[in-house]
Amino acid sequence: MRARTTTLTAALVLALTAGPLTAAQASAAPAATVSSSGRAAPGGTAPDAGALSAAIAGLPDQDATAALVRVGGTDGVWRGSAGVHDLESAAAADPDARFRAGSTTKVVTAALVLRLAAQGRIDLGTPVQHYLPGLLTRAFRPVTVRQLLNHTSGIPSGDGFGDSFEEQYAHRFDTLTPREVVASAVAKGPEFAPGSRQDYLNINYTILGLLVEKVTGRSYADEATRLVLRPAGMRDTYFPGARPRIDGPHNHGYQAVRQADGTTRFVDVTDWNQADRWAAGDMISTTADLERLVRALFSGRVVPRPQLREMFTLPRHIEGAVYSAGLQRFEYGGRVYWLKSGARYGYSTMIAATRDLSRTLVYSVNSTDAKGEEMNPVAERIARAALK
Repeated sequence: MRARTTTLTAALVLALTAGPLTAAQASAAPAATVSSSGRAAPGGTAPDAGALSAAIAGLPDQDATAALVRVGGTDGVWRGSAGVHDLESAAAADPDARFRAGSTTKVVTAALVLRLAAQGRIDLGTPVQHYLPGLLTRAFRPVTVRQLLNHTSGIPSGDGFGDSFEEQYAHRFDTLTPREVVASAVAKGPEFAPGSRQDYLNINYTILGLLVEKVTGRSYADEATRLVLRPAGMRDTYFPGARPRIDGPHNHGYQAVRQADGTTRFVDVTDWNQADRWAAGDMISTTADLERLVRALFSGRVVPRPQLREMFTLPRHIEGAVYSAGLQRFEYGGRVYWLKSGARYGYSTMIAATRDLSRTLVYSVNSTDAKGEEMNPVAERIARAALK
């Protein structure tokens, strides 16, 4: 359950069924034509349409079966998609498709907690033990809500259904509840003293989901929809809970699995119960909705500006800290971006923007190794082309 970050080479630090197709069949699938459009703003540094089109050309390939990209901001706009809806039909990817947004869910969770803080229902400096007595044992020192938001709590990762893809895939329709995940983390005892280090883990946001439900008396999904999704205009985003299917139009996700004979099979991982990821990573969304979230959030239309500062403030006195409340600071090409990546098997996602919204990026890449140690090559090309 330890969330892995991914890497833009030398710069960006971000974390089996019968009959699957072989690598040769995937390579033989007709490559969908890159569909793109764009416009530049007068005086702005326009998105590089040529580089962006090249970044997603040639899909499907060994690294990804589809890619959906939206570059926006006051500098100009570019939209593009490539790849296939699924390997069996080789139909063109749906540019408006829903997908598993992974840890970009944390941006919504952070915004929700900050809205509740603005309403006086949560105090960021108060220990979570005050709101959820008995959740943590006495082995844990007081952990503030702010320390959960910026990953400095010292609470260790929770357990999942194994570490390997094969172990997790075997349990893809089983339910592991957030409470069970938290209990497994608490049983390990603290990882470090609160506020002394930063360690990006899902467990912090799983506990924040429990906190939201305790102080509001409503479900996390209901409150996130009411206080974040609707104000941001996110009409195609929802939280599936234990339901394994993606509702509405969606492109299939695949995981490349190396076989004993040296060949690679592509396993369809589209249907998967993500209940254990919950407030840390089970959201389903679209690139258009995530772009709406970035614009509404950064402009102060979702979280009041006094609380919004938490999303652009790194914890003090922690060497190497890069995570704020829900976001990550990243400097590239002479600009500072605030971003969040996410990955579930079959799907890799990123949202990024400058603080002034001069440049925004949202992509969804149907990665064939979304949980691997390295950043997906297609995603890396997109990020390099969009953020320079």
